[in-house]
Amino acid sequence: MSRRAIFVLTHALALLLAVFAAPAAASGLLVLSYHDVRDDVARKGDADLYAVSTQNFAAHLDWLAGHGYRPVSLDDVIAASRGERTLPDKAVLLTFDDGLRSVYTRVFPLLRAYGYPALVAVVTDWVDLPPGRTIDYGPRPFDRDDFLTWEQLREMQASGLVEVASHSHDLHHGVNANPQGNTTPAAVTRIYDPQRRRYESEAEYLARIRRDLATSAGTIERELGRRPRAMVWPYAAYSSQTNRIADELGMRVTFDLEGRSQKVTGDLHGLARLLLMDNPNVGDLAYELRHDEELEGLRGLQIDLDYVYDPDPEQAARNLDKLVERVKQIGPTHVFLQAFADPDGNGSADALYFPNRHLPMRADLFNRVAWQLRTRAEVKVFAWLPVLGFELPDPAQRQELAIHSRNPAETFRLDPFKPQTRRIVSEIYEDLAVNSYIEGLLFHDDALLREDELVGVAPATPTARTQALIDFTLELHRAAGKWRPKLVTVRNLFAAPVLQPGSEAWFAQRLDAFNRAYDYTAVMAMPWMEGSREPQAWLDRLLEEVARSPDGLARTVFELQTVDWRTDRPIPTERLKAQVRRLLARGARHVAWYPDNFIDDVPPLRDAREAISARSFPYIER
Repeated sequence: MSRRAIFVLTHALALLLAVFAAPAAASGLLVLSYHDVRDDVARKGDADLYAVSTQNFAAHLDWLAGHGYRPVSLDDVIAASRGERTLPDKAVLLTFDDGLRSVYTRVFPLLRAYGYPALVAVVTDWVDLPPGRTIDYGPRPFDRDDFLTWEQLREMQASGLVEVASHSHDLHHGVNANPQGNTTPAAVTRIYDPQRRRYESEAEYLARIRRDLATSAGTIERELGRRPRAMVWPYAAYSSQTNRIADELGMRVTFDLEGRSQKVTGDLHGLARLLLMDNPNVGDLAYELRHDEELEGLRGLQIDLDYVYDPDPEQAARNLDKLVERVKQIGPTHVFLQAFADPDGNGSADALYFPNRHLPMRADLFNRVAWQLRTRAEVKVFAWLPVLGFELPDPAQRQELAIHSRNPAETFRLDPFKPQTRRIVSEIYEDLAVNSYIEGLLFHDDALLREDELVGVAPATPTARTQALIDFTLELHRAAGKWRPKLVTVRNLFAAPVLQPGSEAWFAQRLDAFNRAYDYTAVMAMPWMEGSREPQAWLDRLLEEVARSPDGLARTVFELQTVDWRTDRPIPTERLKAQVRRLLARGARHVAWYPDNFIDDVPPLRDAREAISARSFPYIER
């Protein structure tokens, strides 16, 4: 038997074991998201990635019914949130986006046969599409025969099985998001006007969203006699501000596409949905519902945007292409992308790469690069930004707000206990979120406080100083979260507080406190930076100490160094690969490195792909 055949059989056996032996997902509300349902969908690789075959959809309903899932309606969910009704165990709500004709011709008959209720979210501008008009839906232009009519919606609503939600009136498309011409989802983007060289103001943006949602809700009420109670955001792109507008228009339930199930509470905004893609069969569905997401490892590259920047736009574009191609070939899960400019390499921000209220903008570059990495390299992009290290342009203000360290080589930082600092940095994080399509935040290693700094101002004990800085970063998370909900948080941690707990006094950092506060802690597993003479033994000890901490291995990213900054030479790639292998073999779950130098191919692409790719079988994509 060939090695490939053995690999395929082993993979298939692992899948079967995961599907039929693993425990079911935790009890809660499961929301499934479907789009088109057709008879002729390819088994895999259909031109419409979001289409599901009629046969597979019917099999999903059979499997759900046979495995104890109980169908619920939106009305059941709302009643449960008010304490008026109890949802059954393993409750499942079916949702169908975009208002496609197949919901009436293929789905509705099956809903009636199985007695399953559903929520159908329509783009009101697409319902009863005028003759001759088409929508660029992806696989081909869709016309009036591809979308629902109001008459069909009335019939389905009258059955008592279907409730109609808004999917916006005209937000299901991208709009110009930056000077370079990238398009991002209309519901969360401040439109850039190249003629006037300006972005939409907050007031203009919110007024545009309100007009759209009011038009959609008003149209549904006029045509169907009922005002929609739910808003299904196109592309799952929304914010607390857009949810507030939906609330005011009577749509107090909103959905996104992150997660599998959740407990129902009084807040029904941002309900998680499982998006069904690539025509999943019953085995695929079962795997998605039963596999433990907590066991999935993070593989990250921390990347300097300073390497992409060039005053020549054409050179910057070439640099960006080189970065995207490298990331795509390596195949990590995450990129931690520098959002600040630090050309002098002193660890603090001289400028930023996004429009903001407080620092110079070196170039309007971050959003473009983040979006290109997300869409072309298919990675999750986290913004890497200082917490305190912002060199404000006004010398008097900078002096007034600075932490005055006795060590002249110390990273410049602002005093977090001054209200003006808190306001300025919070506004920087808010401006980042307004202008950037990101999925998380990496808090830079500048968030530290020495025991001889701010004496009489900062809390007296190391534990209290640690918590004070944590509280400040959580405040920054909330500021960004106003425009980007559900941001994942990661914070850099020096190795010394892990290896020598008493050094918390010198850093105001502690692993267990970080792992309680953030989704991940990125410990700087950099033995050469720490001057170790035995790097591997040093890393072994670091991992042992992390493993002793509660949830240590589950929540900690081991961030390796790829360069020995004492000599400015790359770490030998065989040694780097050996470090990754040993960390994983000894129980580490998440690994990243810094820097990833895409300009000079350091570490070399072949070795980088072998060491840190998230693919189970790394290969070059053609």
